[in-house]
Amino acid sequence: MNDKDKKRLDRRLDRVERELPKGSGRWIRWLRSPSARWVRLPVGLLLLVGGVFSILPVLGLWMLPLGLLLLAQDMPFLRRPTGRAMLWAERRWLRWKRRRQRANG
Repeated sequence: MNDKDKKRLDRRLDRVERELPKGSGRWIRWLRSPSARWVRLPVGLLLLVGGVFSILPVLGLWMLPLGLLLLAQDMPFLRRPTGRAMLWAERRWLRWKRRRQRANG
């Protein structure tokens, strides 16, 4: 776990921020800032706990990856697996979009 993993994760998160609506992207950018560490850690933990209880109506599995992304900012041992998972998801997303475009003509 080194600085290289952090830079890779930051690049992928920057890409995600650009794809989100402005308000959401701004909120995530603030959460990723060093000054928001004391907010980021509890929010990440709450999202993980909420993801575990995904059988409840409001909570869902979407909370698990978001919680891991937030915690990976402060926990170096999570950076590499989280970065790899983001790369995998991004490739799957692009493959799905290409297939959809071909199907729509």
